[in-house]
Amino acid sequence: MDQTDTYHYQVMRRAIALIDAAGDAPLSLNTLAAQMQMSPAHFQRLFSTWVGVSPKRYQQYLSLDHARTLLRERFTTLDTAHAIGLSGSGRLHDLFLRWEAMSPGDYARAGAGLRINWGWFDSAFGPALVMGTDRGICGLAFAAEAGTAATMGDLRLRWPRAEFIENPGALRDWATAALGMTGQTRLHMIGAPFQLKVWEALLAIPSGHVTTYAEIAQSIGNPKAVRAVGTAVGRNPVGWLIPCHRALRKSGGLGGYHWGLPVKRAMLAWESARMDAFMQKDENFGEPKAM
Repeated sequence: MDQTDTYHYQVMRRAIALIDAAGDAPLSLNTLAAQMQMSPAHFQRLFSTWVGVSPKRYQQYLSLDHARTLLRERFTTLDTAHAIGLSGSGRLHDLFLRWEAMSPGDYARAGAGLRINWGWFDSAFGPALVMGTDRGICGLAFAAEAGTAATMGDLRLRWPRAEFIENPGALRDWATAALGMTGQTRLHMIGAPFQLKVWEALLAIPSGHVTTYAEIAQSIGNPKAVRAVGTAVGRNPVGWLIPCHRALRKSGGLGGYHWGLPVKRAMLAWESARMDAFMQKDENFGEPKAM
């Protein structure tokens, strides 16, 4: 990520944090621009370029009832997601992910013999800790709520017998693709067999859409395991790429989020804004429909 990209990430991160902290009290363009030490026009252009909509429109996606709106309008039935083109190559704004899973035996050894590189990177959702083996990213966490020390400790405990090496250079290309939503990245999913089934189901939820914990349980053939599914979702070590933020309660409540509910709200709002901007462009210019 070059210096310009890093600067833009920092501006967007701070702006999103300010918007989220304001709750249901909208912040004016002038107020946000002043906080970013920019002119209103320049901030509006930068924000709209990165997010896809204006700051005013984006704040509407952070409203408390946005999750319920998503469930009404963009609920995904995972059993039919592939059939109607809402997953795989048809997923809007998602990376092309190549992934493979560690064998159950390797998982049971708690990472023994595994070499994991790690590094900190800027993201629009706060400091991001990226971990990866030579096969791909195995951990992606956000420290905006818990802090860097606790976030590091959390991921290290997932594979306590692994060798951890600070080496952001080995991860930079994957991390840049993941956090910038451009290009291709690879995942090395490390978990118990049940967790892997749940995480794979999460990958079928398109960007800008949501599903429920009960729907995930149904899709993996274990409809009574809603609570176990919720636990597996919470143990997802690869935030954002394995989109556990798209899983909601049946009531429309956000449920939990391991890296903090403000981060989950920001992710859902960002994806909704990007999708709506894409669809608006599609309607205006007659481009081929993605869905």
